[in-house]
Amino acid sequence: MHAVKSAPSVLAARRERAALPIVTLLSGTDIYPWFSPDGPTEAALAEADALVCLQPRALDGLPERMRARAHVIVQSATALQTPRDEAFSVCVLSHLRPVKGPIDAVRAVAALPASTRATLTIAGAPMDERYTEQVEAAVAGTPRARWVGALGRRACKLLLARSTACLVPSLAEGGANVVSEAIAAGTPVLCSDVPGNLGVLGDDWPGRFAVADVEAMAAAIQRAATDPAFLDGLRTATAALQPMVSPAREREGWRRLLAELRAR
Repeated sequence: MHAVKSAPSVLAARRERAALPIVTLLSGTDIYPWFSPDGPTEAALAEADALVCLQPRALDGLPERMRARAHVIVQSATALQTPRDEAFSVCVLSHLRPVKGPIDAVRAVAALPASTRATLTIAGAPMDERYTEQVEAAVAGTPRARWVGALGRRACKLLLARSTACLVPSLAEGGANVVSEAIAAGTPVLCSDVPGNLGVLGDDWPGRFAVADVEAMAAAIQRAATDPAFLDGLRTATAALQPMVSPAREREGWRRLLAELRAR
């Protein structure tokens, strides 16, 4: 998993066992913002018998010479059942990193009309002290937003299941697991139009907005909070994607890939 971080292990494994089948799962940072592996990573990728991408648009980021070995296996997810919040609530589930756009999310809800009843909850671990301070300052100045820190897996799933919508304002994604989790929970996704999001949700996803565009993000939240027909449409579109994130489907994808490697 993660071509850059795993390159030394892959190369060592190939030296020790020449016939060992190797599958490398490409993360978002392997591919985005552009594919430019260093020497060791390029060598490790050349040794891989198969490459796995988490969504189909990731294939567009690979050079032609690698696409024949690439397979798409969307991450699966399961959901917890819990009542939805009665008031309109949006959650952002990601560690506090600039690429995930939590401050943009706070700015977007701060820009909503005062009459719009909407709250934002950000859940994620602090990754950098200075950036965390910036997030805390943004939240402190926005009464409708809060950061609850890192949550355990069950608590994250409950927050996602309770929320009216899941907001994914990332500047880049390889195929965010939170999108699969939101689909499984039936929680509509409002997201930036980066390939990693739309590769899972579809290029025509109604809840998309331009990347890093706080005004467009605010408009998407406002529409979901005030237009019942739009929100119902998002819920219907989300439910239609649930078979794609079933654990059985992911297992079958891996089963087919491993069977193919054994047959070689």
